[in-house]
Amino acid sequence: MSSADGPDTGALGAPGLEPGGGVAPGDTPPDTGQTSGLSHPQPMPSRIGPILALTAVAILTLAMICFFSARLVTLI
Repeated sequence: MSSADGPDTGALGAPGLEPGGGVAPGDTPPDTGQTSGLSHPQPMPSRIGPILALTAVAILTLAMICFFSARLVTLI
């Protein structure tokens, strides 16, 4: 036996296989239905939420920088 025969040599004696390893017509399941095609256009998400969140983070960061800078100045 050579490596060209494949690692699964037990499948050669499986029922439903024709000589040479082919499958008889009708032994395979039918094609599945397609779900492709056009759908309704998706609405654009609002940009207000992320803009407000980034603004809040920027304000808090600046406030913390100012606070720690003031604390550093009072220690010196």
